[in-house]
Amino acid sequence: MEIKYYVLPFLKRVVLGVVIFGSWAINTVAAQNGRMVIGFNDNWEFKKGPGDFGKDTSYLNQDWEKIVVPHTYNRTDMQLDKNFYAGDAFYKKKFLVKNELKGKRIFLRFEGVGSVATIYINGRYLTEHKGSYAAFSFEITNSVRYGEENQILVKTNNEARKDVIPVNHFLFPIYGGIYRPVSMIVTSPVNITVTDYASPGIYVTQKNVSAKNADIHVKAKLENKEMKAQPVMLQTIVKDAAGKTVVQVRKNVLLNPQGATYVEQVFQVSRPHLWNGIRDPYLYSLTTSLIRDGQELDAVTQPLGIRRVELRAGDGVYLNGVKYPMYGVTRHQDRWQYGNALSHEQHEEDMKIIREMGATTIRLAHYQQAEDMYALADTMGLLIWAEIPFVNTTSLGETENARQQMTELVRQNRNHPSIYLWGLHNEVYSKTEDEHVPVLTRELNDIAKTDDPDRYTVAVSGYGEMDRPANLAADVQGMNRYYGWYEGRISDLEKWASGLETQYPGYKVMLSEYGADGNMDQASERLPDPSKINPVNGQFYPENYQTETHIRQWAIIEKHPYILASYLWNTFEFAVPLWNRGGVNARNLKGLVSFDRKRKKDAFYWYKANWNPEPMIYLANRRDSLRTQATTSVQAFSNLAQVHLFVNGKEVKGIHGVNQRHWIFENIALKKGNNKIEATGVSNGKILKDAMTWILQ
Repeated sequence: MEIKYYVLPFLKRVVLGVVIFGSWAINTVAAQNGRMVIGFNDNWEFKKGPGDFGKDTSYLNQDWEKIVVPHTYNRTDMQLDKNFYAGDAFYKKKFLVKNELKGKRIFLRFEGVGSVATIYINGRYLTEHKGSYAAFSFEITNSVRYGEENQILVKTNNEARKDVIPVNHFLFPIYGGIYRPVSMIVTSPVNITVTDYASPGIYVTQKNVSAKNADIHVKAKLENKEMKAQPVMLQTIVKDAAGKTVVQVRKNVLLNPQGATYVEQVFQVSRPHLWNGIRDPYLYSLTTSLIRDGQELDAVTQPLGIRRVELRAGDGVYLNGVKYPMYGVTRHQDRWQYGNALSHEQHEEDMKIIREMGATTIRLAHYQQAEDMYALADTMGLLIWAEIPFVNTTSLGETENARQQMTELVRQNRNHPSIYLWGLHNEVYSKTEDEHVPVLTRELNDIAKTDDPDRYTVAVSGYGEMDRPANLAADVQGMNRYYGWYEGRISDLEKWASGLETQYPGYKVMLSEYGADGNMDQASERLPDPSKINPVNGQFYPENYQTETHIRQWAIIEKHPYILASYLWNTFEFAVPLWNRGGVNARNLKGLVSFDRKRKKDAFYWYKANWNPEPMIYLANRRDSLRTQATTSVQAFSNLAQVHLFVNGKEVKGIHGVNQRHWIFENIALKKGNNKIEATGVSNGKILKDAMTWILQ
């Protein structure tokens, strides 16, 4: 079996082919009995269930396909149209548990299965998990045969259900399958818990953070499966990025064989090197170990980014006391021809594209995303809004599952310094505060605040009104505003922002979504009248309308610090199997990067010019190259002090548009046939250029 690194990329350590966490903490501690985390992704077999065959049970005799996890059985059909497969699919795997593991505890941990997983070990039902987006773990110690071959069978089902959020496929597809990695975890009988909602079992809280000191609280949930109470030492070591120990604390604990034991350690880090977002995403490592008679029994390592985040109403977001630029994007996790079964390299590519744009914060919508994403955000310095998929509508039957997914999200991810905000819901409503959605939202807020009292929470409305009953239970009010697309004119964003500033000056408000669809293969020489665009079932969504929406609306947003953060929708195009809009079936075209990540739209470069300080210059409307108007205008996006434009070798004077990054060159005379258009500028003595060709027909 392959080795999988369990916690974070920057904490990878392999000892004798086994991942051992914390074994290097002090020289006198032996590593032989430490935790093992072993990849469980190879040699699976797969086949779809009876949904493909009606009442015919011949599917039971169908050949099994050999696959490797991550895997989804919807990587193609859900990206083409509404006729996708939703139903049962089966995964099975044979595995050997060696005799040497007798006396150990053995667990399996699935990072994500869409959407309901039912687990059988050696033909016997063991457990079930509802929800596609969170990890889940369970013990198999007493269900396997040692020294023999065992078999696991996982029945998955991705049908929409009233009792599992999201309750439909309308806004995004619920892909089916074991689409994230699986691990086998082996521990001592005395261990840090593995099955507390698949969390790390240690929970880190920061208090009184400053450049002088930071108070760190570590709460560990411990278990003892031996027959007698066990005296152990709980040790926590903090190391800096160079691997040097900066803090070491120990506490003697007697672990009862009944129930679980919770132990807290509190210590101070003096003169901490603060985690400072994209400016300096400095990470310590924190390792909590259980030691008995000088031997390490178990250990878990987590990232420690010491920081303080404050949201100041009407002003902005402050990181470590300094105002932080909140250049926000959103991200769905699927990709053309891969579905949501993505590799680490694909997650990393997405993050690099986001950073190229200059973003500093991401709303990971509308569900808990891969652990890779939170770990990458830690190391890259991006502030993360993490949320659950209570989205779009309510069935009135999702209460228990929403509570479960909120608990999973917080417990599994609360140690990540990048996360600053927990999302409770998106665009679900009730008419009064006494009805289902507001009541459930208050319960979700209580879950988040009980497990993690120092982080902010947010609920999102699709309306522009502050007093919607479902949305004032959280610390922050998020509003999705698609002016110029689903309602009104592009410029109406200004009136909305100014109105809220006047009526609700003490409220914390974020623009949680904005934008418009744009098809890169459709062009309009003149900006379309918004009244002529049908955003629900229209087929003509020219890219330049999307570009204009982002140009004007970012210029409004940057003038209103009342909007604490804004999140454009969306970084990447994504699948929506129930839609047929904009000339591309089953696609949401609001992304600024194509579904396959190969092409970037003009609006991507608009934000790059505004957010990324790296010198750049970009000519817009390059794909709209066939022209009919002999007199026209050109616009360029650049963060250079001066931009010069040449049309067929002749310079044309330009002016600033909506801000200093926007250049407009008007009354340009085109000649019949090809017209070479070139923009130039200078940065630190280096000439930057961009060029395109327009053809006057």
